Amino acid sequence: MNQRLQHIVEHYDEMCIGTDEHFRFHCKQCGKCCINREDILLNPKDLYNISKELGLAPRDTIAHYCEVYLGQNSRIPIVRLKPRGSIKRCPLLRDRKCSVHNAKPTVCALFPLGRSIKLDAKETDPNAIERARIQYIINSIECGDRSEEHTVREWVESFGIPIHDNDFIAWQKALFSVRQQIVELEKMLPDKSMERVWSITYQALYLNYDIQEDFREQFQKNSDRLIDALEHLPALWKELSHE
Repeated sequence: MNQRLQHIVEHYDEMCIGTDEHFRFHCKQCGKCCINREDILLNPKDLYNISKELGLAPRDTIAHYCEVYLGQNSRIPIVRLKPRGSIKRCPLLRDRKCSVHNAKPTVCALFPLGRSIKLDAKETDPNAIERARIQYIINSIECGDRSEEHTVREWVESFGIPIHDNDFIAWQKALFSVRQQIVELEKMLPDKSMERVWSITYQALYLNYDIQEDFREQFQKNSDRLIDALEHLPALWKELSHE
């Protein structure tokens, strides 16, 4: 976990901000928030939007601009924009401007805000995510100026992102369910088999999209099929192991 994410984990409660609370920030498009970054993670919708903007298949977008690794806590493949050079700049930065401004990752569009869904550590029901409230935090601001005042709601919705974002909720619910299944599979499957499971998970969540078709329908179908397959795999493995 890098220092930025570690800081958020340690100071989460004091960073929280209500949806109708005010904050002051004016983006001067200086590009400072696009350097020294190793934490620009892409969810499937981000990857789909960027791919569509660039006219690339998701697989090609990842090959050109991203890297994939296994999340230490999530236990699923994570896609992040791969920083470049000594200043660790975003690979999509061109002349200090975002080259995919109209399809920028959600984490970038929301800046200086962030969001999450906080659940009890002992929660096991994926549906709890639908009942939970999306929480917002405000990050320390080291760029731009304070010449504008916004509410969280106004800022978020100005980027076409609803406060109650069903795509974000669906992604978090899928993450929760997939992680549950993978943690159980890791207890019984050998490493080689788990590599196959992670490969299938990566393919289903990030790659199986036609950028000419609607994202939400494709994501729901992909995630539902993946979760169903993972749920049935333990029983199948036990059956095969006893043959």
